[in-house]
Amino acid sequence: MSITQETLQHHLKDPAIFCCRRKKGLAISAADLEDPGLFEDMQEAGLLTLSPDGLRIEQVIGSTLLQDVEALTPITRDVLDKVNEIEEATKENVSEALHKVEAASEVQSRVGGNGMIHIEIGKAEKFEGLKLDVPVFAGAAPAVPAEVTEKSGEKKVIHNLVKKHIKISDVKLGNKTSIKDGVITIDEDIVKSAVTKDILCKSLKLEVIHPNERHMYTETIMDVCPIATKVEGELGEGITKVADGVVFMLTGVDEDGVQVHEFGSSEGYLDEKMYFGHPGCADENDIIIRCHAVIQRLSGMTRPGPFAAHKCQDYIIQEIRDELKEYEGEVVREEICEDVRRAGNPRVVLIKEIMGQGAMHDNVICPIEPCGVLGGQKNVDCGNVPIILTPNQVRDGSIHALTCIGPATKEMTRHYIREPLVEGLAADDELDLVGVIFVGSPQVNDEKLWVSERLGSMLESLDLDGVIITTEGFGNNHIDFIQHIGQAGKRGIPVVGVSFCAYQGQLVVGNEYATAMVEENMDKGGFENDIAGCSCVTSEVATRAIQMLKNRMAGVEIKPAEKKWNNDVINANNKILGLPETKLVESGTLH
Repeated sequence: MSITQETLQHHLKDPAIFCCRRKKGLAISAADLEDPGLFEDMQEAGLLTLSPDGLRIEQVIGSTLLQDVEALTPITRDVLDKVNEIEEATKENVSEALHKVEAASEVQSRVGGNGMIHIEIGKAEKFEGLKLDVPVFAGAAPAVPAEVTEKSGEKKVIHNLVKKHIKISDVKLGNKTSIKDGVITIDEDIVKSAVTKDILCKSLKLEVIHPNERHMYTETIMDVCPIATKVEGELGEGITKVADGVVFMLTGVDEDGVQVHEFGSSEGYLDEKMYFGHPGCADENDIIIRCHAVIQRLSGMTRPGPFAAHKCQDYIIQEIRDELKEYEGEVVREEICEDVRRAGNPRVVLIKEIMGQGAMHDNVICPIEPCGVLGGQKNVDCGNVPIILTPNQVRDGSIHALTCIGPATKEMTRHYIREPLVEGLAADDELDLVGVIFVGSPQVNDEKLWVSERLGSMLESLDLDGVIITTEGFGNNHIDFIQHIGQAGKRGIPVVGVSFCAYQGQLVVGNEYATAMVEENMDKGGFENDIAGCSCVTSEVATRAIQMLKNRMAGVEIKPAEKKWNNDVINANNKILGLPETKLVESGTLH
């Protein structure tokens, strides 16, 4: 594959290799040369052998061939009319230069125009290209008029949301639904009413699982959902109560016992099949209310089948929500969420690509109750077009996840109400978070392109300085993912991509703008490991992505990724940012 003139500028020191057979008399240009980024794979496949006599790209551009040369052949002096002689530094000059900058070879810093010190980690060329920004200390402030300094980034609160986390110490099944003294009691007979809410749901069963009871078999995990309810205002503002210490877990099979799943399923021992503590999962000390649904035969791979299970479970949760509205229990903590604008700061958005490929791939957007189902619209029914929400709406449970994709990369309902990238971007006083855009991933390529173009128009109209794009799953939806990155990139908007790729999910498509990428994988082999919530956005992933976006907006070069996934790269960047190491897991080792 030949290279562009722009790509050529980044590879002048790389070997010059013809991409195709070239004839005598050709004046060599970028279009005649193979992409150096492919050399490693070509060598492994036995398609290319480099020669010590081969010239560099900068030495052959503009030269004329004296004879025909075959494809994937190193260009040597004997086939050219001339060689561009590039002045090389002498050994003495190099030694002298190294001596002068040795102390600065690890860290170089400068004071930037935005009042930050920009620190470059010079020995991190194989990392994700990180540079750090830290505030300038007294006496080092840039020469900016005082009135500009005071107003730039000034915080303006648009909406306030208070999430009151109410302590729940136990859950029991009984003859009436109530909350008293921190104990939730659920009417055992409620399943008889709940199952009638959708004809495709054939039976429901409730089970309470305490933290010390998790080494038990369950069917595949379809979702983890908090118990939260509005007590004042609408989604994104006012007051919401959240039951602390308890979550619902939906599991499901059809009448033939077929797991309700698509690419991989998570049936098995619960303590081995959920990554406890990750954003979408139950926490270490949470009580789990398991709602097990049996849906109609052969409906598991259709949209209505899984939705029926979610809809019937939501009926049960709503009865608890109604009790929680009136319950004045112990408030473990109050979470204050603000939608803010910071005029003068870089305008950024977070784009969440969500599943929308039909079948079981869907999500409910903006229900009446936090994390609920009723009153919401499915993104597939909306044509998968981009929909922008405020950060507070996301943090208040505006997304209910219906998707039954591979468990490890699935962002469950609980993930969205505490999405680390939303939390991180909203809290960053150096950025102006404009909103969070949700865009579905259609199945048909023409629809993917159409939806992505609509996203591009939205990004342009928002006058943005940077975007972060995430996607759950991999493979088919990576096509949209790369399209979205291209829509931002071709408009000159710095863009960072966040996805599971590793070994199994390696990108099958790409473009020239997909140069700043952050990996989510936490599986030792780099695979979808069927552990629910394992390889999704975590706080560490979010921190790396936000810093990389700042680097991109500052014009910092992002070093090329290694050819193969390497967790050492991630841990090196974690260390730079003061984050813990990413510890990889294997199936069956979590407990």
